[in-house]
Amino acid sequence: MRKLTIRAAINEALRQEMRRDPDVYVLGEDVGVFGGCFGVTAGLIDEFGPERVIDTPITESAIVGNAVGAAATGLRPVAEIMFMDFVGVTLDQIFNQAAKMRYMFGGKATIPMVIRTACGAGGSAAAQHSQSLEAWFMHVPGLKVVAPSTAYDAKGLLVSSIRDDNPVIFVEHKFIYDIEGEAPEELYTVPLGKADVKREGSDVTVIATMAMVHRALEA
Repeated sequence: MRKLTIRAAINEALRQEMRRDPDVYVLGEDVGVFGGCFGVTAGLIDEFGPERVIDTPITESAIVGNAVGAAATGLRPVAEIMFMDFVGVTLDQIFNQAAKMRYMFGGKATIPMVIRTACGAGGSAAAQHSQSLEAWFMHVPGLKVVAPSTAYDAKGLLVSSIRDDNPVIFVEHKFIYDIEGEAPEELYTVPLGKADVKREGSDVTVIATMAMVHRALEA
């Protein structure tokens, strides 16, 4: 099987889902012409144009608000928040709107949206660009939190997240973007909510996410 980086796997998932479903679109700061802060959305605007790959102003609350409104009307937005630290200004849109809407309409409303965001400390980044806040969102009813660690998982989980009818926080550790792994070229899904066993054993169980999966496998 071919190998590609986690960055490329996420890009391919976005590209293939946008080809498959015209209701899928991408928005965020620098996601279009620049291709994203970490290059994850590179080239998408060339294929799909500025109406489906939208460069937004620096206003995270508006980015997520756009996604919530669009999802409520049947579209499937994938919003990028450049660094997870910046979700602080979007908490009302996420906690009070996206997460609650399905419950407030008795299960009749769907909010099929994904928020992609990068986490992780190191690399001489400032404190406001280094946090991993996924634990916050895991305590919010109505949200799904996805945290891939390999190229295979990243592609399959993002496809599943886009197709899910609930809001998903898709967390990408910035220091594993360049790690290569096997992933099929064709579209496939990885089920949400199920852990993956990376190495079987009988003496001890080590539970890890994202970058720490690779540290655990090396230990």
